[in-house]
Amino acid sequence: MGNQSLLEAHHLGKHFGGLRALNQVSLNILRGEIFGLIGPNGAGKTTLFNLITGIYPPDEGTLFFNQQPLNGLKTHQITRAGIARTFQNIRLFSQMSALENVMVGCHPRTRTGVWGALFNTASARAEEAMILARAHALLKTCGLSQQAQRQAYQLSYGDQRRLEIARALATEPQLLALDEPAAGLNHTETEALKTLLLHLNAQGMTLLLIEHDVKLVMGLCDRMAVLDFGEKIAEGSPREVRQNPHVIKAYLGTDPIDEPAPVNPS
Repeated sequence: MGNQSLLEAHHLGKHFGGLRALNQVSLNILRGEIFGLIGPNGAGKTTLFNLITGIYPPDEGTLFFNQQPLNGLKTHQITRAGIARTFQNIRLFSQMSALENVMVGCHPRTRTGVWGALFNTASARAEEAMILARAHALLKTCGLSQQAQRQAYQLSYGDQRRLEIARALATEPQLLALDEPAAGLNHTETEALKTLLLHLNAQGMTLLLIEHDVKLVMGLCDRMAVLDFGEKIAEGSPREVRQNPHVIKAYLGTDPIDEPAPVNPS
């Protein structure tokens, strides 16, 4: 892991009418690490993802990526800057093949214009061949080589999850943001996902993930932050977060500090 900041969030705030979804949330994600974001339902995790990826503009605070401001950028501009994401609810092109889904993900990095595509120029053909090769390589990375020609809706749920990751990787991100990638997966599929994410990280990919599977995130992340009611209540290593009394209270509803000592029967 490096020690250079990749993504910085300073005092982010977001409200929807009278509901304050985020309040003064700050994060510093380092290049090359796996950073987790956990918290109870409604804590503001997906809202934070939506601010980072440009779906919502922040009402307060600033975002920096590679020391460049993200505030005011559109989603496609943020993708080009090097941030890709997956969604809690899978968003694939169901009637397209797995290969075609990944090829679509390559689009933000293509250079062929309308005329090149219209007249099928040599440069357009070369780029199409490059996209095809890259899509096949990403399917292989994600363990989907045998599924390349199958339509997305025909894939198992676990394969669809990995296909969405492959499509996100096709945009050539520096930061891959994953919104509950293990949701709905069985134990075997979750272990395969963990292996894939560790492989991507070993290749230099910085990962940011929301995850309700606390066992997975504790065993995967270098550092993590915990949100509750739109505020950050803890940040640190998995061990530090696990032992934090504010985190225990948020998840269990009781604060160990306030619990009475056991009575000695003698």
